[in-house]
Amino acid sequence: MNITRNNVDALNAVVTVEVNKSDYADKVQEVLTNYRKNASIPGFRKGAVPMSLIQKQYGKAVLLDEVNKLLQDSLNNYLVEEKLDILGNPLPKVTEDFNWDTDDFKFEFELGLAPEFSVDLAAKTSVVKYNVVADDTMLNGQIARIQKQYGKVVAKDKVEEGNDVAGIFANEERGINNRTTLDLEDLADKKAVKSIMGKKVGDVVTLKTKGLFNDDHKLMDVLNIGHDDVHGLDIEITFTIDEVIGYEPATLDQELFDRLFGPKAVTSVDEMKAKIKEDAERQFAQQADQKFLNDVTEFLVESTKFDLPAEFLKKWIQTTGENPISEEEAATEYERSEKGLRYQLIEGKIMKDNNLQITFDELKDYTSGLIKQQMAQFGQMDPTDEDVQGIVARVMSNQDEVRRLSEQVMNQKMLDLFKDKVKAKTKEVNYEDFVKAMYGELKH
Repeated sequence: MNITRNNVDALNAVVTVEVNKSDYADKVQEVLTNYRKNASIPGFRKGAVPMSLIQKQYGKAVLLDEVNKLLQDSLNNYLVEEKLDILGNPLPKVTEDFNWDTDDFKFEFELGLAPEFSVDLAAKTSVVKYNVVADDTMLNGQIARIQKQYGKVVAKDKVEEGNDVAGIFANEERGINNRTTLDLEDLADKKAVKSIMGKKVGDVVTLKTKGLFNDDHKLMDVLNIGHDDVHGLDIEITFTIDEVIGYEPATLDQELFDRLFGPKAVTSVDEMKAKIKEDAERQFAQQADQKFLNDVTEFLVESTKFDLPAEFLKKWIQTTGENPISEEEAATEYERSEKGLRYQLIEGKIMKDNNLQITFDELKDYTSGLIKQQMAQFGQMDPTDEDVQGIVARVMSNQDEVRRLSEQVMNQKMLDLFKDKVKAKTKEVNYEDFVKAMYGELKH
């Protein structure tokens, strides 16, 4: 057997595999001999069927099978030995006049080669790393909501200040028909608030969506519409009131503190505010980290330039599914997946350059931490190590779970690396401005 490679260019190559009769003859003969031993053909005793008859009946099929096995093994070994970094899988070149009746065969395979490139994590970027703080406005609002949540609900005859109003928002032309409960303090349009004040159950109020809230994204929940539809939405909607809800706010006393945070964990309003701030900013930090990771990823995909063997990959896409697809469909799928492929290559390069690896102990410790968090949520604050490790063993016996957890661990390693090496501007914002930044509406 002889294997040679012709590099068409930096991203494409053709591998030629020449298979001689001596490479497969013994194996084919062995298989046919076994067939002869077990063959049951009328007119012949078992094991006494002439080899010529076995050859005639099974020879071609066995030849094809054994040559294909030999091809796969030899090609895979060649790729490993040559340390070729390929994209997709080798694609056999179709030969219209291929002849299986000869003794020696020649097969050609197209390869798509991974590009060579470098990743500069220290390059100048426009990425912003947000430090999200819970300001007094947010904290006071959260305390007011807690007082309302744990207060006494009182049905009201008409809308008064501090009430919530439940009803149906509707606009027939836009297909809007959604029941929601509205906190009047969330409304930015004072005219809208005034038009609702004093109304009773069954009354219908016409409102304008433009400027109804300080943040247009609130319309997504209130009207049950998508993100792309809320920007600049300027229509009239009817609001049919079906319930007016009043509250007697809960007293900020030790009974409420214990109910919220556990016995004596908080003993004053100031401590309550500090606890809410701590918990909120911990959640904000997780969201800010995710945005930072996403933004750096986007920057690296845009700024790291390299070519891909596009035509090869489109051909490969045509062959990967259960059913064949057209060239046009393959081109569309390639366009859709190109950015993801680019980041996979960039991520692999970063991992190799910075020796980012996941050890079994790291994965085990991470899984253990997640399980303890979940158990704490169900009141098991101090589980035994034996119980935790038993669950860890069951989780890690599931390959899909191991893959998912490994991705989470590697994401954290990438995040830590980006925080250390990527030149990003740090900006402190409140949560409202962070949400705007998430949707690209906050200027840096």
